[in-house]
Amino acid sequence: MKGYGRSAPRWWGIAPLALLAGCGGGGGGGVSTTPAPVVTIPTPSPSPTPAPAPAPSPTPTATASYDTSEYRATVGAVSMNALAAYQKGATGAGVNLAIIDSGIDTTSAEFGNRISSASQDVAGNSSIADQSGHGTAVAFTAAGRRNDAGTHGVAFDATLTILRADRPGTCASSAGSDSDESCKFSTDAIARGVDAARNAGARVINMSLGGAAMPQTLVAAIGRATAAGIVVVIAAGNDSTDNPDPFANVASDTATARNQVIIAGSVGTSDVISSFSDKAGNGAAYFLAAVGERVRAPDNTNTPYLWSGTSFAAPQISGAVALLAQAFPNLTGAQIVDILFRTARDAGSPGVDAVYGNGVIDLTRAFQPVGVMSLAGSTAAISTVSNATLSPAMGDASVGTLGAVILDDYHRAFAIDLAPTIRRAGTTPLLLGALQTGRQVMSVARGELTAAFTLSARPNGDAVLARTMLSDRQATSARAIAGIVSQRLGSRTSYAIGFSQGAGTLAASLAGAAQPAFLVAGDGTAGVELRPRSSGAVRHLIGGIGLTGAAETGDVLWQRDPALAGMSGWRRSRYDRVLLALDRRMGMLSLGLTGSLLNERDTILGARFDLGFGAASAASAFLDARARADLGAGWSVGGAWRQGWTRARIAGVGDGRGLLATRAFAADLGKDDLLASGDSIGLRLAQPLRVERGGVALSMPVYWDYASGAVTAWERQRLNLAPTGRELDVEMRYAAPLAIGLVETNLFWRRDPGNIAVLPPDYGAALRWSVGF
Repeated sequence: MKGYGRSAPRWWGIAPLALLAGCGGGGGGGVSTTPAPVVTIPTPSPSPTPAPAPAPSPTPTATASYDTSEYRATVGAVSMNALAAYQKGATGAGVNLAIIDSGIDTTSAEFGNRISSASQDVAGNSSIADQSGHGTAVAFTAAGRRNDAGTHGVAFDATLTILRADRPGTCASSAGSDSDESCKFSTDAIARGVDAARNAGARVINMSLGGAAMPQTLVAAIGRATAAGIVVVIAAGNDSTDNPDPFANVASDTATARNQVIIAGSVGTSDVISSFSDKAGNGAAYFLAAVGERVRAPDNTNTPYLWSGTSFAAPQISGAVALLAQAFPNLTGAQIVDILFRTARDAGSPGVDAVYGNGVIDLTRAFQPVGVMSLAGSTAAISTVSNATLSPAMGDASVGTLGAVILDDYHRAFAIDLAPTIRRAGTTPLLLGALQTGRQVMSVARGELTAAFTLSARPNGDAVLARTMLSDRQATSARAIAGIVSQRLGSRTSYAIGFSQGAGTLAASLAGAAQPAFLVAGDGTAGVELRPRSSGAVRHLIGGIGLTGAAETGDVLWQRDPALAGMSGWRRSRYDRVLLALDRRMGMLSLGLTGSLLNERDTILGARFDLGFGAASAASAFLDARARADLGAGWSVGGAWRQGWTRARIAGVGDGRGLLATRAFAADLGKDDLLASGDSIGLRLAQPLRVERGGVALSMPVYWDYASGAVTAWERQRLNLAPTGRELDVEMRYAAPLAIGLVETNLFWRRDPGNIAVLPPDYGAALRWSVGF
């Protein structure tokens, strides 16, 4: 069995720079398989000058605690961005990392009291004291201390179980010798080391060794280790071949490896495969690369050198395994390996390839949630990007913070603020929606029965019911022709059935109420995107007071989706509404008072919450008052006021409940026959429906116990849904007969469109000419 001892036929010392001879042949830590000539080793300076570190790639996020000059000089840690682990408190503490190699410098302060008492010689040597320097350098690369000087190991707080396995006497003369006879390792000794590591409770075993295919005794020992959940990392070899060393073939033996054996290849800091490194080849599915070039580490005399070889890529990966094992104690060995493979940086050809295998180790992604995420205590998927979309009535509501624990595919717990995943509704281009063409208004009347509807052509030639935008003088009839069938039953009772019209429209139609034709500034009832499907209303006149009962069902439109062309590009959920209205006409004054109940099955005032939070629903009560007066000489004035109360619920893990207060209003002034006979002008000020105050209180999971696999702490947190912006719409309209038709113009200005304070005002104009047939 070849030993990777000082593993470098060529490697470089520091201060002064010198060419040194190493022992070991192909594989391990060398950069060439051609033996280098024996060179006298110069005595290092008492205080060696640290080798310059390459520019880190990728550049990690700075932190006061861990982003030090020592960290940035640690090329392997920087390449994998171990800072992502350190920032989460993962340093390897409490994790047992076993090194089967040539021993360790037992006098070095780099390891302190972190060398386990279970460490032992398994090959018949007198102690675990390193004679070649290779074992010490490998151990330091994996777990060398952090002391603000030089460099440190990846898992600098891990416990080291050192299993010295070199054949007695073969490493004694390894410094300055390139013979394959130096630093030899018996496979029986390695097998005993694997069993010793398992008995010592190791989570990961590092073997920077290589050679011929493993005999059955060693294969069986590795099988016992993987059965215990231990990850085994084996160096790929340094022969520049297309396939890893045969020694690493055990990774492909799924019955033995159980997907817990990693073959470690070497790259430089630029993620390019090292010239000496064996490639992924037939072991691609189990191959992972890490920096194995110019890795700074001390030898057995505590002299720091720059080492190169897959022998030094392997302990980088072993250290990363220790970081994951500490941070997420629920993970099995197979899960740790799977995470490292899934989150590796892609290099070479896309996906798993024959050079880089799974890619280059990347702890930035490994320490982020992987796969489908859920709120702790729930099985419903939750996103780290978008979990809700507020409605225009909620505008730019600052929801505050919403701290929670989420679980990923591996049931790893992550603390996250979900508030940024709650999006604000975009503003709706109201003018374009109002200027709809290609429609035909058709109506027929017979006795006391009136049937009227609007047809709008679809691209496929079908026709659908649609709304209309009519002039002021047509407004009264508009209430009776837009998808409504009405019938008088005697002099005091009437009823109506609506298609694609709301219950309020039917009630206004039966009461004969008219509204001026403004395009943008509505009557104050807007704010939730409701699209009625069907409705019905009955009105009875009691004395001079009209009493109307009505009901409707329809869809709440909450998200545009280009893939849903067949549904006009919207995602929908159902709602139903009932109302009771009173109306009274007294001379030139008409009054109305309406109470209504709106039940939303999947939304809250049009706001959508994904099932990760729970099933959203709301029950809203609205009180609407309206008045319109004809002042004579063609002048008219009108106004509307809406007050609403919404009881919201998000039924799920968070069990959210809350009460919202809403308000809307509108006021307008109009004049007929202003400049010419038949013309009209109007001005309206309106505020669409807006949440004035209120929110939803959610119980969020804030602590996950790995031991029990359950949430052990919940915290009640408030989700504010009242915006700071306040939309106000101002619109002026003018209409006049022209030739055989009617010309109409509208000018509008919207402040804080969509109740979003930071948006600039929205303004525009429209000019239309219509002809009746």
